[in-house]
Amino acid sequence: MNGKTLDWKPLALVPLLAVLALPLIGSGSTWVTLTVAGLAMGMIVFIIASGLTLVFGLMDVLNFGHGVFIALGAFVATSVMGAMGDWTGSTELWRNLVAVFPAMFVAMAVAGALGLAFERFIVRPVYGQHLKQILITMGGMIIGEELIKVIWGPLQIPLPLPEGMRGSLYLGDAAVEKYRLMAVVVGLTVFAVLAWVLTRTKVGLLIRAGVQDREMVESLGYRINRLFIGVFVAGSALAGLGGVMWGLYQQNVTPQMGAQVNVLIFIVIIIGGLGSTGGALIGALLVGLMANYTGFLVPKVALFSNIALMVAILLWRPQGVYPVTNR
Repeated sequence: MNGKTLDWKPLALVPLLAVLALPLIGSGSTWVTLTVAGLAMGMIVFIIASGLTLVFGLMDVLNFGHGVFIALGAFVATSVMGAMGDWTGSTELWRNLVAVFPAMFVAMAVAGALGLAFERFIVRPVYGQHLKQILITMGGMIIGEELIKVIWGPLQIPLPLPEGMRGSLYLGDAAVEKYRLMAVVVGLTVFAVLAWVLTRTKVGLLIRAGVQDREMVESLGYRINRLFIGVFVAGSALAGLGGVMWGLYQQNVTPQMGAQVNVLIFIVIIIGGLGSTGGALIGALLVGLMANYTGFLVPKVALFSNIALMVAILLWRPQGVYPVTNR
């Protein structure tokens, strides 16, 4: 975005992709089902990617260890929800939410606490050194995965949806899963909160000002280091929340799940423009729709489709759809 003028072209990519897919799919009801599923997947990926986008965009830190916060959040939620079987086994949605929301909050708190330690002992010594950041954070993720195996074991653990969240709602002939609708709502809420904090609050103003001119902000008496640590913790907590959402989406969790999702996250961030929250949202929705459409139409190329999408976007805009020009 330039100045106060909104660049509308990237906003048109999501509906354009959906419209182009309709004649290829043929059936209107199938198209609706796939589109809602793609948007839900995109929103979950956005929640995970938003944390890494914050960290890179505001702190200029390449955290390749982001996946450990995703996996940790999912495993913590598995333990919390496992202890609330009476609530998750109920067919009443409100009782399910009483179990799911605390699991999300606990997962965010634990992931945020790990993020605080991760920043202090792993990331802080390599600020401003991108190559070392990549190597040391990847090492941190490997260690984190092994610690998860020590606590929860190396095997896949089921994370079934609560009874009241299972099943589908029908829009005409189109079946839309209840959980996917919930994922869309949660994702939009996360985006709205992030946009409000970064653009409408004093903390957001100080963080953005610190990115532009750190010395000036510190000369005014503000401790920019503390703000940036808070950003890292918030990014880690969002990854924990995304891990819960992804675990429920897949209905199982594994210690390696964070590393597996990392590929999608970096595709999203590259498409969106490094450090752009709005760009990450568009990138995530495009990735989710592309994965679901190609998985239905040509399953054999589904894994390659998002890489092809990224290449096409970068040929159009080499810095991503909404690049952060001032770093």
